[in-house]
Amino acid sequence: MTERRIILSENLRALATLPDAFAQLIYVDPPFNTGKPQARERVRAVADETATRVGFGGRTYRTERVESGSYADRFDDFVGFLLPRLEASLRCLRPNGSLFVHLDAREVHYVKVALDGLLGRERFMNEIVWAYDYGGRPKDRWPKKHDTILWYALDPDDYVFHYDAIDRIPYLAPSLVGAEKAERGKTPTDVWWHTIVPTNGREKTGYPTQKPLGVLNRIVAVHSDPGADVLDFFAGSGTTGEAAATQGRGFVLIDENPEAAAIMARRLARFGPELVGFEAEAAPQGSLPF
Repeated sequence: MTERRIILSENLRALATLPDAFAQLIYVDPPFNTGKPQARERVRAVADETATRVGFGGRTYRTERVESGSYADRFDDFVGFLLPRLEASLRCLRPNGSLFVHLDAREVHYVKVALDGLLGRERFMNEIVWAYDYGGRPKDRWPKKHDTILWYALDPDDYVFHYDAIDRIPYLAPSLVGAEKAERGKTPTDVWWHTIVPTNGREKTGYPTQKPLGVLNRIVAVHSDPGADVLDFFAGSGTTGEAAATQGRGFVLIDENPEAAAIMARRLARFGPELVGFEAEAAPQGSLPF
């Protein structure tokens, strides 16, 4: 039976409670150590009989700014923070499981060296570059428009890789490959071009640093079997859980931020997840906005 669980807890503590070898895939998107708080403002419509804006059904409303959940993205020793958590999670991986760590240019090289030391360089499989083309362009350097995802296999001779599950992408020059190949498309390389979560798209949750479902769908489909469980212990907005559940996998999602947990619970409610630690952890900070 697959897991469907959201845990509101500090992740190192929560990892110690999980069973051995239950997950076939671990994906984490830890804080990037940007040195500044991560937050995003949203606009909310509020019914107001005295307002001048008119909406659906002739109702009047006003707008107000609402700051989404935020966290302090600053670590004096990022590897010292992250590596113990990655090491603790390895106990949860099946023998044919994979670990994916999503980072950016600030820390990826330090983390890769640390993971090579922890796991052995032979377990490193790919450095995947997620490239996007959105946002401002500074005039004093090349715009920073990519993240890096490190893939390690617990057993480099026996791991899950469903080639036939890879989504295909268009050829850049379809006229050079013939009509049949052009219609079928090609498999991606280790550079994945994919837009960020659209600002006004249905996928948007309002949580800062939310990653697009398309990226997680690809990882889950290719690197886990149907019915297997996926673990994410920096779960944020719950994208990993949605990718897993919609493709017939289970999920265990961990985050210590009450607003992240609330967003995940709303987003994944249709899958009936078990909510762990919500009352005990969230009560001192007020009720969660379900």
